[in-house]
Amino acid sequence: MAAFIKLYEENPNPKQIAEAVKVLKNGGLIIYPTDTVYGLGCDITSVKALNRIAKIKGIKLEKANWSFICKDLSNLSDYVRQIDSSTFKLLKRCLPGPFTFILPGNNQLPSVFKKKKTVGIRVPDNKICHDLVEALGNPIVSTSIHDEDEILEYTTDPELILEKWGNLVDLVIDGGYGDNIPSSIVDVTDNIPVIVREGKGDTSLI
Repeated sequence: MAAFIKLYEENPNPKQIAEAVKVLKNGGLIIYPTDTVYGLGCDITSVKALNRIAKIKGIKLEKANWSFICKDLSNLSDYVRQIDSSTFKLLKRCLPGPFTFILPGNNQLPSVFKKKKTVGIRVPDNKICHDLVEALGNPIVSTSIHDEDEILEYTTDPELILEKWGNLVDLVIDGGYGDNIPSSIVDVTDNIPVIVREGKGDTSLI
């Protein structure tokens, strides 16, 4: 059964953040809060962990469309081709926030993503997320956890998440009740924003 820790978004305990990062660095999977729904994530550099998520989701790793959770935009050039100034201003206007931006990937992507032409970038407005990624030193690859209930698409209760996912992951972080509205997805691969999915992010900002 996965470990279960409680963190408070206003002031996440550094010791517990370090515990979670240790799990990530050891190739573990964590479920953690964001500014939208709870996410299932791993260290972007761990092929073993990425394969575990792919298996859980029932997809081939090379076909996965997962988000890169970043602490800010400072490392964008590590994974994304050069973007124009208007696109960068759009990102600055909307992030941190409940948006996923689809951007053109570059040739420095981790080997398992080399064939992908695009990447989804997220900078959640959530201090637990921010502190996790900052302490890890690189992005977390993340996917939302879905609920099989037709009415509620995303699971929001951390204790129920532990009950359902506890045998599949290594750590569940209780950051309080999550949202059940996902991020808004905006495709800016051609420098012209296209709203792919209306979610929690206010698309009037686009």
